[in-house]
This record gives sequence, C-alpha cells and structure tokens, in this order.
Amino acid sequence: MDALDRLTFPTYTLRRKFLKIFGASFHIFDPDGNVVLFCKQKALRLREDVRLFTDESQTTELLRISTKSVFDISGTYDVIDSIDGDRVGALRRRGLKSMFKDEWLFIDEQGNEIGTIKEDSALLATLRRFIEAASFLFPQKYHAEIQGQPVATFKQRFNPFIQKLDIDFTPDAQGLLDRRLGLAAAVMLGAIEGRQN
Repeated sequence: MDALDRLTFPTYTLRRKFLKIFGASFHIFDPDGNVVLFCKQKALRLREDVRLFTDESQTTELLRISTKSVFDISGTYDVIDSIDGDRVGALRRRGLKSMFKDEWLFIDEQGNEIGTIKEDSALLATLRRFIEAASFLFPQKYHAEIQGQPVATFKQRFNPFIQKLDIDFTPDAQGLLDRRLGLAAAVMLGAIEGRQN
C-alpha cells in the first residue's frame, strides 16, 4: 500500500496498550483491521515528539507531532508532514478549560484557529476525572468541528487493558479537515488525554 493511501480511509481504530514501561505504542487500523500506521511515544520526555510510521519497522515516517514547550498546560503541538517537511497545522489544548472538559483547537498552517475538538458532556467529563470507574462505564467521546461543520468523532471503547479509540471522518462531507491533522489529533487524544483516566 502506498504511504499516502494510508491517510485516505473514512474510519480507523487506534489501539494503545497500557502498562508499557518505556513509553506507549499506538497501532492504527483501517476498516478491515490492517495496521496502516504505527507510532511509539518515548517515556519520560519533557517535550512531546511523536512520529507516525507506515508500520512497526519505523522505516517510513509520515507525520511528526512535536511541541517546543515544557510543562505547558495549553501546549501547541505542531503537525509536520515528514515526507515533504511542510507544516500541516497544529493542535492546541485549551489549558484550564480542559481540566473539567477536554477541548482542543485545530490550527491551520498559517496559525489561524479553524475548529475545535470537544469532549461530549461536561457532567460525564467531571465524573471521569473524580470517579475512576466512571471512565470505564462512560468512555470518552469527542466531536470535532471546522468552521462550525462536523468533521469527525473520536470515541473510546471500554477495555481495561487496551485503550481503543474509534475514529470516524465520515461527517466531513465537504473535506474541511486535513486527514493528517485529524489522525494527529487522534494520537494526541490517546497520548495526552489517555493519561488522566
């Protein structure tokens, strides 16, 4: 499969194994269950530097997600196309607002805010943060919009050992969301938001 073809599916499933001592690894599957992307997040890094590859061999890098800030609650994560070196855009976590309900911003390549990713419910979000069992009973769900139009959903599935996130780009009928930015968002939701549950 061509490297760029891996970015064209309408739905994906991201899987992250828990209890990894030396960082987290993510497998991203196409609708038929084939691994189309892989990334490994190194543990104990002061700055995020996440890279998406075509497979576990890590020979062909497609995307890089990184931040320059250290311990920034409102960190901005640049998304770079590793093939041509161009900046696709960025993702910014909404700092204090995300303490009670997760919210992220989509930023375009010029630095303009173009959309949001929001957790489904303030009540459920609060329950998940203060009652550990609630995160298993009510897995997180996020809705993404660009220019007020729905473009994607990200929904966790209950599993005590493996974190799974269903990614659905079918709401994006107008093609407003760059799929590279959408997949980077899924990885960051798994990597950053996954730590708080």
